[in-house]
Amino acid sequence: MIYELRENVSAKHWIVIGALSAGLAVICGAFAAHGLNVRLPEQYAGQTRVVAGETVPAARKYLDDFRTAAEYQMYHALGLIAVGLAAAGRGATGRGGKSFQAAGWSFLFGTILFSGSLYALVLTGFTRLGMITPIGGVLFIAGWASLAAGAAARSEGVVE
Repeated sequence: MIYELRENVSAKHWIVIGALSAGLAVICGAFAAHGLNVRLPEQYAGQTRVVAGETVPAARKYLDDFRTAAEYQMYHALGLIAVGLAAAGRGATGRGGKSFQAAGWSFLFGTILFSGSLYALVLTGFTRLGMITPIGGVLFIAGWASLAAGAAARSEGVVE
């Protein structure tokens, strides 16, 4: 069933998912700018963290982490839209189709793991969630490589 679902995601769906993710990134960015400025200093009062050898208030570090999550979510929402646009007209099984599907799934799950773990870490203070974040980063890298491979296959006329 999951395999069938993976194979049936159309170009249009990647664009829709990307657009929804971009909208959510804007909401999260606004929440960081307007909602967390009060909440985090209260939540992490008196706590510090070391960042690049400098001791900073934990609230500042975590606000930056939340903003990073929103920023990377936006980048990869745009990546999802790019996947949809690149796949449009060729279908999921045309030249580069499997690579485009891999890119889309990598961006989607990368966003969930990378941005999602940072959002949850900041809001809950459960720092072990940070162990998940690099897995999302690896998926982001895999997604960009897959998008490049799909584009190269289309432009060179190589069939997967």
